[in-house]
Amino acid sequence: MPRRFHDAEELFPPATFIKRALAIIYDGLISIAVLLVATWVYTMIAGWIIGWDQYEQMAEAGQLSGDPGLTFTLFLVLYLFFAYFWTRIGQTLGMQVWRIRIENLDGTSVSWTQALLRYGTAAAVIFITMVASYYVGPATLFLTVPAILALFLPINGLSITDRTSNSVVVQVPKETKKKKL
Repeated sequence: MPRRFHDAEELFPPATFIKRALAIIYDGLISIAVLLVATWVYTMIAGWIIGWDQYEQMAEAGQLSGDPGLTFTLFLVLYLFFAYFWTRIGQTLGMQVWRIRIENLDGTSVSWTQALLRYGTAAAVIFITMVASYYVGPATLFLTVPAILALFLPINGLSITDRTSNSVVVQVPKETKKKKL
Protein backbone atom coordinates (compact mmCIF):
# COMPACT_ATOMS: atom_id res chain seq x y z
CA MET A 1 0.00 0.00 0.00
CA PRO A 2 1.47 3.35 -0.99
CA ARG A 3 2.38 5.81 1.71
CA ARG A 4 0.73 9.24 1.55
CA PHE A 5 3.19 12.08 2.04
CA HIS A 6 0.67 14.90 1.79
CA ASP A 7 -2.83 15.66 0.48
CA ALA A 8 -3.37 15.28 -3.25
CA GLU A 9 -4.44 18.92 -3.51
CA GLU A 10 -1.20 20.13 -1.95
CA LEU A 11 1.44 20.65 -4.63
CA PHE A 12 5.13 20.99 -3.90
CA PRO A 13 7.47 22.74 -6.34
CA PRO A 14 9.71 20.54 -8.49
CA ALA A 15 13.26 20.03 -7.26
CA THR A 16 15.90 22.17 -8.89
CA PHE A 17 18.66 20.67 -11.00
CA ILE A 18 21.29 21.77 -8.46
CA LYS A 19 19.58 19.94 -5.60
CA ARG A 20 19.12 16.85 -7.75
CA ALA A 21 22.79 16.92 -8.78
CA LEU A 22 24.01 17.36 -5.20
CA ALA A 23 21.80 14.50 -4.02
CA ILE A 24 23.15 12.32 -6.85
CA ILE A 25 26.74 13.06 -5.80
CA TYR A 26 25.93 12.30 -2.16
CA ASP A 27 24.12 9.08 -3.07
CA GLY A 28 26.92 8.16 -5.47
CA LEU A 29 29.41 8.14 -2.61
CA ILE A 30 27.09 5.99 -0.51
CA SER A 31 26.56 3.68 -3.51
CA ILE A 32 30.30 3.10 -3.75
CA ALA A 33 30.32 1.85 -0.16
CA VAL A 34 27.28 -0.37 -0.81
CA LEU A 35 28.91 -1.82 -3.93
CA LEU A 36 32.19 -2.48 -2.10
CA VAL A 37 30.36 -4.45 0.58
CA ALA A 38 28.29 -6.33 -2.02
CA THR A 39 31.45 -7.20 -3.97
CA TRP A 40 33.13 -8.46 -0.81
CA VAL A 41 30.12 -10.65 0.05
CA TYR A 42 29.94 -11.96 -3.53
CA THR A 43 33.67 -12.75 -3.50
CA MET A 44 33.40 -14.57 -0.17
CA ILE A 45 30.47 -16.68 -1.38
CA ALA A 46 32.05 -17.40 -4.80
CA GLY A 47 35.38 -18.33 -3.21
CA TRP A 48 33.64 -20.64 -0.76
CA ILE A 49 31.59 -22.36 -3.50
CA ILE A 50 34.40 -22.71 -6.05
CA GLY A 51 37.17 -23.28 -3.55
CA TRP A 52 39.71 -20.66 -2.51
CA ASP A 53 42.68 -22.15 -4.35
CA GLN A 54 40.81 -22.45 -7.64
CA TYR A 55 39.21 -19.01 -7.18
CA GLU A 56 42.65 -17.47 -6.61
CA GLN A 57 43.99 -19.17 -9.74
CA MET A 58 41.02 -17.88 -11.75
CA ALA A 59 41.64 -14.36 -10.45
CA GLU A 60 45.34 -14.48 -11.31
CA ALA A 61 44.55 -15.80 -14.80
CA GLY A 62 42.13 -12.91 -15.37
CA GLN A 63 39.13 -15.19 -15.73
CA LEU A 64 37.08 -13.18 -13.22
CA SER A 65 37.24 -9.86 -15.05
CA GLY A 66 33.84 -9.08 -16.50
CA ASP A 67 32.11 -11.67 -14.30
CA PRO A 68 28.43 -11.54 -15.37
CA GLY A 69 27.34 -12.94 -11.99
CA LEU A 70 29.03 -10.09 -10.15
CA THR A 71 27.70 -7.53 -12.62
CA PHE A 72 24.13 -8.77 -12.17
CA THR A 73 24.53 -8.91 -8.38
CA LEU A 74 25.81 -5.33 -8.20
CA PHE A 75 23.04 -4.10 -10.51
CA LEU A 76 20.43 -5.85 -8.35
CA VAL A 77 21.90 -4.67 -5.04
CA LEU A 78 21.97 -1.06 -6.21
CA TYR A 79 18.39 -1.30 -7.48
CA LEU A 80 17.23 -2.76 -4.16
CA PHE A 81 19.09 -0.02 -2.28
CA PHE A 82 17.47 2.83 -4.21
CA ALA A 83 14.04 1.21 -4.59
CA TYR A 84 13.83 0.51 -0.86
CA PHE A 85 14.27 4.18 -0.01
CA TRP A 86 12.13 5.46 -2.90
CA THR A 87 9.18 3.19 -2.08
CA ARG A 88 9.32 3.54 1.71
CA ILE A 89 10.03 7.20 2.41
CA GLY A 90 10.52 8.65 -1.08
CA GLN A 91 14.04 9.78 -0.25
CA THR A 92 17.49 8.29 -0.36
CA LEU A 93 20.01 9.54 2.18
CA GLY A 94 21.30 12.18 -0.23
CA MET A 95 17.77 13.32 -1.01
CA GLN A 96 17.04 13.69 2.71
CA VAL A 97 20.04 15.99 3.11
CA TRP A 98 18.89 18.23 0.23
CA ARG A 99 15.18 17.97 1.15
CA ILE A 100 13.90 16.51 -2.11
CA ARG A 101 11.58 13.53 -2.53
CA ILE A 102 10.29 11.23 -5.29
CA GLU A 103 6.53 10.86 -5.23
CA ASN A 104 3.52 10.33 -7.46
CA LEU A 105 1.55 13.34 -8.62
CA ASP A 106 -1.10 12.61 -5.96
CA GLY A 107 1.46 12.79 -3.12
CA THR A 108 1.88 9.04 -2.56
CA SER A 109 5.02 6.92 -2.62
CA VAL A 110 6.15 5.29 -5.84
CA SER A 111 5.75 1.55 -6.42
CA TRP A 112 8.54 -0.99 -6.90
CA THR A 113 7.68 -1.04 -10.61
CA GLN A 114 8.03 2.75 -10.85
CA ALA A 115 11.35 2.51 -8.99
CA LEU A 116 12.49 -0.14 -11.49
CA LEU A 117 11.52 2.13 -14.40
CA ARG A 118 13.45 5.06 -12.85
CA TYR A 119 16.49 2.94 -12.12
CA GLY A 120 16.38 1.16 -15.48
CA THR A 121 16.11 4.41 -17.42
CA ALA A 122 19.07 5.94 -15.60
CA ALA A 123 21.12 2.75 -15.98
CA ALA A 124 20.32 2.49 -19.70
CA VAL A 125 21.35 6.06 -20.49
CA ILE A 126 24.55 5.75 -18.47
CA PHE A 127 25.35 2.35 -20.03
CA ILE A 128 24.77 3.57 -23.58
CA THR A 129 26.96 6.64 -23.08
CA MET A 130 29.72 4.54 -21.50
CA VAL A 131 29.66 2.01 -24.34
CA ALA A 132 29.65 4.78 -26.95
CA SER A 133 32.59 6.53 -25.33
CA TYR A 134 34.50 3.22 -25.06
CA TYR A 135 34.01 2.14 -28.66
CA VAL A 136 33.98 5.51 -30.39
CA GLY A 137 36.50 7.13 -28.11
CA PRO A 138 36.83 10.37 -26.18
CA ALA A 139 35.32 12.25 -29.11
CA THR A 140 31.88 11.22 -27.82
CA LEU A 141 32.42 13.19 -24.62
CA PHE A 142 30.52 16.07 -26.18
CA LEU A 143 27.56 13.65 -26.52
CA THR A 144 28.02 11.88 -23.17
CA VAL A 145 27.76 14.92 -20.91
CA PRO A 146 24.51 16.22 -22.49
CA ALA A 147 22.99 12.73 -22.35
CA ILE A 148 23.72 12.42 -18.64
CA LEU A 149 22.48 15.97 -18.04
CA ALA A 150 19.26 15.26 -19.97
CA LEU A 151 18.70 12.26 -17.77
CA PHE A 152 18.38 14.35 -14.64
CA LEU A 153 17.84 17.91 -15.89
CA PRO A 154 14.18 18.74 -15.38
CA ILE A 155 12.35 20.27 -18.32
CA ASN A 156 9.02 21.74 -17.20
CA GLY A 157 9.76 20.20 -13.80
CA LEU A 158 10.16 16.63 -15.12
CA SER A 159 13.33 14.76 -16.04
CA ILE A 160 13.50 11.71 -18.31
CA THR A 161 13.41 9.42 -15.27
CA ASP A 162 10.36 11.29 -13.95
CA ARG A 163 8.55 10.83 -17.25
CA THR A 164 9.31 7.13 -17.63
CA SER A 165 8.26 6.31 -14.06
CA ASN A 166 5.28 8.71 -14.02
CA SER A 167 6.55 10.35 -10.85
CA VAL A 168 8.09 13.66 -9.84
CA VAL A 169 10.97 14.87 -7.67
CA VAL A 170 9.74 17.68 -5.44
CA GLN A 171 11.27 20.05 -2.93
CA VAL A 172 10.15 19.17 0.57
CA PRO A 173 9.37 22.21 2.72
CA LYS A 174 11.05 22.63 6.07
CA GLU A 175 8.91 21.27 8.86
CA THR A 176 7.76 23.84 11.34
CA LYS A 177 8.52 22.86 14.88
CA LYS A 178 5.49 22.83 17.13
CA LYS A 179 5.83 24.56 20.46
CA LYS A 180 5.04 22.50 23.55
CA LEU A 181 2.47 24.09 25.80
